Amino acid sequence: MNRSTTILTVTSVAVGGILAYAVYFDYKRRTDANFRKQLRKEKKRVKQSQTPSESGQTASGGVDANDLRSALESVRNEEVPPGPEEKEQYFMKQVGMGEQLCAQGPVYHLPAAMCFYRALRVYPSPVELIVIYEKTVPPPVFQLVMELTNLDVKDRVEGYYTFFPPKAMNVAVETVNVPDGKGGTMSKKVLVVTKDFKAGEVIYQEDPIVAVLDADLQGKGTHCSYCLRQIQNDPIRPDSDRLHSVYCSSNCLTQHKAHSQTLLFTLESPLPAAMAPEMGGTLREERENAQKAFVEYLIQTKKAAPELVARFVARQVSAETAKMLPPGILPGVASEPVLTDGGEYSLYDHLERLRYLEVNPAEHETRVLKDVLQTALPGLEQFLTEDRHATFVGKMSYNSYGVYFGEGRKDKPETAARPENAEKTRTPCGTSKQIGTGFYAVSSYISHNCAPSAKPVFPTGTAQLQLVATCALQKGDEITVAYVDVSQHSGETVEEARRHRRMELVRGWRFACSCKRCADEGLEGEIEEGRDESRVEDVVTRAEGS
Repeated sequence: MNRSTTILTVTSVAVGGILAYAVYFDYKRRTDANFRKQLRKEKKRVKQSQTPSESGQTASGGVDANDLRSALESVRNEEVPPGPEEKEQYFMKQVGMGEQLCAQGPVYHLPAAMCFYRALRVYPSPVELIVIYEKTVPPPVFQLVMELTNLDVKDRVEGYYTFFPPKAMNVAVETVNVPDGKGGTMSKKVLVVTKDFKAGEVIYQEDPIVAVLDADLQGKGTHCSYCLRQIQNDPIRPDSDRLHSVYCSSNCLTQHKAHSQTLLFTLESPLPAAMAPEMGGTLREERENAQKAFVEYLIQTKKAAPELVARFVARQVSAETAKMLPPGILPGVASEPVLTDGGEYSLYDHLERLRYLEVNPAEHETRVLKDVLQTALPGLEQFLTEDRHATFVGKMSYNSYGVYFGEGRKDKPETAARPENAEKTRTPCGTSKQIGTGFYAVSSYISHNCAPSAKPVFPTGTAQLQLVATCALQKGDEITVAYVDVSQHSGETVEEARRHRRMELVRGWRFACSCKRCADEGLEGEIEEGRDESRVEDVVTRAEGS
């Protein structure tokens, strides 16, 4: 793995932490004179520290691979300071120690590299720091820092599926070769069971990372805006909420505000009072106008993906902020859903590895969301580039499930969009029967089959998904679900039912189904080809070598 590949990968694995930690650094720059003075001092030192003799040095190894591995494990086993101020002090201390050790000669190169690497672990913008290191740190030490980084990134990438999904869910992710629709095959991640199941048994249950109500139900008071439960009694209506959300309980209100609602649809600060930037009348008005514009866009489009993306970004901020603050400052917040059996992975790590469709959101969509982020936490909008936003929308569109209760609703208004442009979700009774949409990290790995081996259901009356086996499964069998209604309705011929479900799959997920049922029900001699247009991000392909 070379330097450019390392930087690309470090960018992806660290981006989640940047969201919240950069907010803190921005806060310190604006409010702390001593901090600003120290930063200016460091920048001046950087410019003066590279001597002609250092520029002409050639990086050399000289460190045994086992020693390098031991050094990395040693650093990994050390506790990282929990709070932002502690991280700042830790960063400055490690950089200072690294500089002192560099001056003591080659024997101290590895200890010096370990110091610089410790600093890199807590810095909000690791790519920026790597560039600074390259210009200021002696080449042999910089090479060791990069080798430590390479090892760590390699372990994180290759070890991800060792930790994900949790073993208690009775499933694992495996790589298989599937038809690519062009006469060849392509590599794809699928979900398999890790033990035997009988038909009707629950394989696992999973809570959504984010979930949203259908547009026609939002604010009506019939369903909770957080858990999507049907409300039996008087709903809780917050005094200030741009989206007119309602809740079935005070707990749902608290969780929704902490995860995403406060940042996106209220004028309250998403940060604790001690860190929150001051908001004067003008800034308050700008934030209110930005939120109104975003809500108007959601009402106009009546699509779930833009809101899912916004709530995912907001939940990242909430989760990463909770990590860097002492316990109790953000009451009632589950810092992050537990999606692994160990390892240090963020919500972004889970999203990054998923397949997606290339889409082109309206330019206005990216802008209105960036305005919401910028007026809530200045600087946060820089995270949401146009390309990243398009990728996020593509991932939500490809992986989200429809939440439905029983046999599904029968009163959903028909969409005015053309059939090929209508939003679709993985809903076995059809998108028209859902009451909302949820994004689930583990269930996103399940492939479609017109004769599925499992079915997502919602027996708790909330967005919590339970996956139920529809046939006997043996350990190692692949789990499949129906993304669309695959039943043959009254009055339909086999050929008509087949054509209808396959058209829905092409419109929603851009692939021609090659399952056994489709093959058996096709006309004799019929040849159908259709390229699978889903893909994974380039950085994941390079890192995994797939």
